[in-house]
Amino acid sequence: MRSGSSSAMLKRERVREHLRVLIEASRPGDAIPSERALCAELGVSRPTLRAVVDGLVTTGLLTREQGRGTFVAPAKITQELTSDRAPLDVPSASGSWSSRILERATLQAGARIGRRLRISPAAELVYIARLRLVDGAPMAVEHLHFPATLVPASLTSEELEAGDLYDHLREHHGVTVHEATQSIEPTVVNEAEAAVLDVPVLSPALLIERLTTDTSGRPVEYVHSVYRGDRYRIVSRLALGPPGPRPRPAGHHPGIPPGDFAHDGIITSSTTGDAY
Repeated sequence: MRSGSSSAMLKRERVREHLRVLIEASRPGDAIPSERALCAELGVSRPTLRAVVDGLVTTGLLTREQGRGTFVAPAKITQELTSDRAPLDVPSASGSWSSRILERATLQAGARIGRRLRISPAAELVYIARLRLVDGAPMAVEHLHFPATLVPASLTSEELEAGDLYDHLREHHGVTVHEATQSIEPTVVNEAEAAVLDVPVLSPALLIERLTTDTSGRPVEYVHSVYRGDRYRIVSRLALGPPGPRPRPAGHHPGIPPGDFAHDGIITSSTTGDAY
């Protein structure tokens, strides 16, 4: 049976995905439908819809103009932290991590997630909302999406909560993950997330989205996670090229000023998560 907070989370997740599809199919400056129209279409209350829209406005996907409506925001600038030529090592985050399942369902993929997983919008996927804890304290809410053809809906809570999920998929379901593309951006927590993370509504957080592929390049997992901004940080360690005259690189490396500190390329980079 679903708890009140997890049911609210799934409802907001459905509204959020619908609006993300609208945003991705629109151009910057396009208006989204009115609150009345969206509530009628999605069968949700205005407070639920407004909570989701507020979150998308805060994260910069939508903008509001007083007396005119809500519009698709200008596209964000994307900056990679490492070069494709550089190896990427991701050490384990600090602390003792554990998991608790909040929600599990078999859903249709829909247009947006279907595109990411390269499956039909009508294809079934396994959706899991998982609370991640560090030393017993809530740290993050993960929304995981797996194609139902790869990951059985019969996965038990014990399987999902014990050990490393990727190890379990490899050992028991023949799914071997190989690489992932991940993005990180600031966000705020909505009402349902605040309830399970034990923080105030609209507290700062990190939104981490990840698409994972297997050894054949097939997408096997799409995840978006909300990490507490007051307890979690991302630390990158960069090893720069040897000193000496070299052509000035085009573009910008985040956090590395131009001039004497500019190098031709980043040789290595490692990223770690610190819970504190």
